Amino acid sequence: MNPLFASMPTTIFEVMSQFARDHDAVNLGQGFPDDPGPQDVREKAAEASVAGYNQYPSMMGTPELRQAIAAHYRHWQGLDLDWASEVMVTSGATEALAGAILACVSPGDEVVLFEPMYDAYLPLVKLAGGVPKFVTLQPPHFRLTREALEAAFSPRTKAVLFNNPLNPTATVFPEEDLKLLAEFCVRHDAVAICDEVWEHVVFDGHRHVPLMAMPGMRERTVKIGSAGKIFSLTGWKVGFVMAAPALLKVLAKSHQFLTFTTPPNLQAAVAYGLAKPDAYFATMREGFARSRDRLAAGLQALGFAVLPSRGTYFLNVDIAPLGEADDVAFSKRLVAEHGVATIPVSAFYATGSVRNVVRFCFAKHDATLDRALERLEKAMRRAA
Repeated sequence: MNPLFASMPTTIFEVMSQFARDHDAVNLGQGFPDDPGPQDVREKAAEASVAGYNQYPSMMGTPELRQAIAAHYRHWQGLDLDWASEVMVTSGATEALAGAILACVSPGDEVVLFEPMYDAYLPLVKLAGGVPKFVTLQPPHFRLTREALEAAFSPRTKAVLFNNPLNPTATVFPEEDLKLLAEFCVRHDAVAICDEVWEHVVFDGHRHVPLMAMPGMRERTVKIGSAGKIFSLTGWKVGFVMAAPALLKVLAKSHQFLTFTTPPNLQAAVAYGLAKPDAYFATMREGFARSRDRLAAGLQALGFAVLPSRGTYFLNVDIAPLGEADDVAFSKRLVAEHGVATIPVSAFYATGSVRNVVRFCFAKHDATLDRALERLEKAMRRAA
């Protein structure tokens, strides 16, 4: 067996979700909403499945969806993308990441990774033979610094994996951080693989700025988006890849030997959804922000140290003030003894340097959040 995978633990998301099922816990761990997603988009998928084409669509994605993607990003982020040569559809953003890493990274190439990071990044870099170089971001603000980038980049740097907004920390990087990263990418002739799946889930007046829009980055950026995150349809696994023609040509060759194509009925529904009016996206953000504020207020009232959350479905708490130094043990105890599932953020750090933060998902109905808070209140009373 391949030792990379044979020695690898089961993903923390599956572990904690199974733990939650075993203990009939309120699952605020894995990042999926209680809401079923917009009905009109789901109806379009059903209609396309019954009345539409159900054989292999184009490997690159249907023209209808690729045109809709280009129009969507022109409207929302001011990107001028040629749908025919710069846009591709994948079976989820993780497939897009895998294809981009396998296409861009050769054995021995150095790849800059920002931790905490989505847990698929490091195995995929190692699978490609890449050499990871970590930039460790520290709570509570998780910002980039020139000193950290100077230490990570070298003449051997081939690629950078950058997640913005950042899961799990709910950080939306400001433009000055993006310009700093772009400076290093240009200086070292590195490709930036940008996981921007949370780009629409941002709050408090923040707006997403793509790294692709920074000076010098248009020809060296792979931008990845996700319909699952945009429409809260996490099980659909429809991803978008955008890159300059020279890059996308190679990315497509990697994609063709991974999933090759994506269900055409879902592509039709996503094309419809991407053209929804601005009000839909504003209402979606307002709803998630309200849930964030509800959970944050409840946690703070119980004595938890809540960290800033400017995007994503997630809220993090620092457990060190509670006298806790092991987020994994704390998370497992919270499930087994108090019936609330979270995610220990140390699972997102390869270096194990941060072990005092846990992540809660707030993309839930009020009743779910309130039930979790009731159980947490009992846990805090017992601890006192």
